[in-house]
Amino acid sequence: MKNLYDVLIIGAGPGGALAARTAAEKGLSVCMIEKRPAIGTPVRCAEGVSKELLAQFVEVDPKWISTEIRGAKIVSPDGSEMYLNSEIAGNEVGYVLDRKMFDRELVWQAANAGAEVYVKTRAVDAIVENGIVCGANIETGGKIHEVRASVVIAADGVESKFARWCGVDTTVPVRELETCAQYLMTGIDIDPHTTVFYIGNEVSPEGYVWVFPKGDGTANVGMGMSGRKSGDGHRPIDYINKFVAEKFPDGKTIELIIGGVSVCRPLECTVADGLIIIGDAARVSDPITGGGIYNAMYTGSLAAEVAAECIAKKNCTKSALMRYDQEWRASRMGKALERNYIIKEIFVNMSDEKLNSILDSVSSINLQEFSTLTLIKELLKHNPRLLMDLAPLKKLFR
Repeated sequence: MKNLYDVLIIGAGPGGALAARTAAEKGLSVCMIEKRPAIGTPVRCAEGVSKELLAQFVEVDPKWISTEIRGAKIVSPDGSEMYLNSEIAGNEVGYVLDRKMFDRELVWQAANAGAEVYVKTRAVDAIVENGIVCGANIETGGKIHEVRASVVIAADGVESKFARWCGVDTTVPVRELETCAQYLMTGIDIDPHTTVFYIGNEVSPEGYVWVFPKGDGTANVGMGMSGRKSGDGHRPIDYINKFVAEKFPDGKTIELIIGGVSVCRPLECTVADGLIIIGDAARVSDPITGGGIYNAMYTGSLAAEVAAECIAKKNCTKSALMRYDQEWRASRMGKALERNYIIKEIFVNMSDEKLNSILDSVSSINLQEFSTLTLIKELLKHNPRLLMDLAPLKKLFR
């Protein structure tokens, strides 16, 4: 490990790996560190991702695809089901990944492009001089190293200690931090090509339960719920244990993962002098689903492109790096985050009776193109009264 790089990346998830690969391909010297001893573990993710979006950054390799998704189903509190047919749901969900294999592939690509990668290596503090982020103090092998860089990219997930050390307020309101528990289960009776979502205050307050297949009889079975609803006797693990006992009593548990995901709006600003914040650290996970693989990859790639431009111009000030912040907000992803946040706020406050009424009105939806917006529009056709609840989104329906 050297003492000086063009780009230092804190975190080696999909966002950090795409940033490292992109920056290295542009000829920059890159150091990427990961605090865990192995890439891709633990898997704090349901592992679903869109085929179309994934193809923007990688050529799909069957070895890190657990299953291809052909349909999706939403189960209402009263047990009625809304099915999204294969033509639309498959395009949106696409694949359930093997994140351990997938994340390692992305890091290998970054390393092959020329990035230096260090595992079991963590930042213990930021180097900030005169308000400018200049690097990090890094612990590896029991020793502390001072590593400086023209641009530091914070890709350290929802915890995002590094951005906080740099003076960025990364606080997530308790009600907007989804606490999650997920089992990897086998020996269960599922459709191996359909993702299933269960909603309602009894099954998951202000959240949902998911069943994401990973092959015949195997799936990620998890739930996320609002942090303000969690407490003794009604924690995510309590809800998911009840769900599993009812739905998959003969299933076998292989893994248990506990974690959290933000469902708030993104950070007010995702750059500072010498600093770019990406992925879950920037709070760009989807407010409805909590999904963040594509968003991390997109912001990671964009961050590296902007960093390369600024380094070439020898200007890595906040104003110079602002193109990153402005571009992702203006992108399709950025607009979807704002829209989905409003939709999430509306639906999490609905009673189970209202959710039943909405979903009972339509058992199957056939759309030319699937998106959250087109789904909402279709629901409105069957539930005109829903328009009153969605008044904050009326400009999107013009």
